[in-house]
Amino acid sequence: MRKTKGFTFRTIFPSSPKPSLTRPRSFKAYSFVPFSPLAMLDPTILTIGGIVLGIAIIERILERWGVIDLVDQFAKVMRFILPVTFYGALFYFFATFMF
Repeated sequence: MRKTKGFTFRTIFPSSPKPSLTRPRSFKAYSFVPFSPLAMLDPTILTIGGIVLGIAIIERILERWGVIDLVDQFAKVMRFILPVTFYGALFYFFATFMF
């Protein structure tokens, strides 16, 4: 019968002093997204603005022609459309270009 010699973990892998891991210091990083006025040249924003501007011009022309009843109807519609369009376009602008 043959006798085998046993090995321990310490004899195979001697414990040697390892250099301590140097970790980089943490730092705060801030990001800045510059605002570009050229972003307002988006076709969707220009289309919405053009439609609203066109309705306002039509309202002025009808007022000069003396069609006051139709101008009043336009004014009632515009009181609702202008705020909805403005806030919708503002939301679209920030959702598309800022994020």
